Amino acid sequence: MTQTPPPPVNYAAAPTQLSPEDEKLWATLTHVGGIVFHWLAPLVAYLVLKDRGPFVRWHTRQALNFQLTVLLAYVIGFVLCFVFIGVFVLLAVVVLNIVFGIVAAIAANRGEFYKYPVAIEFVK
Repeated sequence: MTQTPPPPVNYAAAPTQLSPEDEKLWATLTHVGGIVFHWLAPLVAYLVLKDRGPFVRWHTRQALNFQLTVLLAYVIGFVLCFVFIGVFVLLAVVVLNIVFGIVAAIAANRGEFYKYPVAIEFVK
């Protein structure tokens, strides 16, 4: 008895497109993940999901750009802590991160394209 080898797996195949409902779900989770895990969740989501559909690509890119902007604001706020104003900068950044993250998650859940008003476009 000879065994035939299993068929080869094509790992280079293009990823399958997500359904519109799945795109909305992942876009929403990316924004919520940005609130909780800061830049890490949008980065992973962007790298994994960017080729899975235009809607999820848009939202993961927007979330990543916003979280990188927030990270930059945290660094600036930390540096400004030495002149006391940094405490207020850090508090403002925390509040804006939560508020804009929730607004973006709601927009993604509704199926709307949302662009953060204060994000620097690092990833195009």
